Amino acid sequence: MSDAPEPHEIFSRMRQEGKDRLGRTRLELAASSLVAGFDVVFGVIALASADAAVTPHFGTQAGHFAGALAFGLAFIFITVGRSELFTENFMVPVTGLEQGTASKLKLAQLWLVSPVFNILGGGILIYIVTTHGVMPTGAGKSLQAIGLHFDSLGVATAFASAIVGGALITLMTWLVEGSPTSGGRILVAWIAGALLTLGAFDHVIVVTLEMLFGHRFGADIPWLDIAQNFGIAAAGNMIGGLGFVTLTRTSQAFASSQDDDPIEDGPPAAA
Repeated sequence: MSDAPEPHEIFSRMRQEGKDRLGRTRLELAASSLVAGFDVVFGVIALASADAAVTPHFGTQAGHFAGALAFGLAFIFITVGRSELFTENFMVPVTGLEQGTASKLKLAQLWLVSPVFNILGGGILIYIVTTHGVMPTGAGKSLQAIGLHFDSLGVATAFASAIVGGALITLMTWLVEGSPTSGGRILVAWIAGALLTLGAFDHVIVVTLEMLFGHRFGADIPWLDIAQNFGIAAAGNMIGGLGFVTLTRTSQAFASSQDDDPIEDGPPAAA
């Protein structure tokens, strides 16, 4: 078994990955963001199907636990398929920033295009899969309950939950880069996705799509509430991802480099 890399080695690996992401064409960015929306929806389908299968026999808590474990598939699909999920972009492309305006414009493009196409791709698949009879019996009721739960959150609660959600998924990207084997990367992605759902943390893409699911199944979730949660979750996710993980892990990497080889190309340019 390979030894886990040192923090500065993870950072160097991530920096190269960030440069590659910032170098994507508009078409590649749009396509990879679109399929990330599909990946999330498949995870939500797995969540609702597992919940619906387990809850009648073992109760709501067991159903929620089974659904959380099932939802982890979404982040396995995203990690293995290398699709572009908005909240994965709070660390990797930031580390790949270079001096000059062009790199920063690429990051802005990434942050603007990826959430739009994440929601577009997920929304298209939701519209198809919510056709009567496509989803398993009971899945619609589960998705109504999930959507109504997030719709009931106050602004402060949703924002705090989103900070945790953003930190968790950004931490996932660091651990994925630090995993020396493909099996380790898959395990990290699955655990992060399961924990996100188990804790019911507010994730701008996942929760928006879950609320859209609930709306399609008849839950009284106004469009304005969906849009409001999107804005709150996006802000909280960015604070959690950039402030709680990107800043601290970058500092850890540079501290680690003091005792070993220096990080190639130096620190990222200021965003």
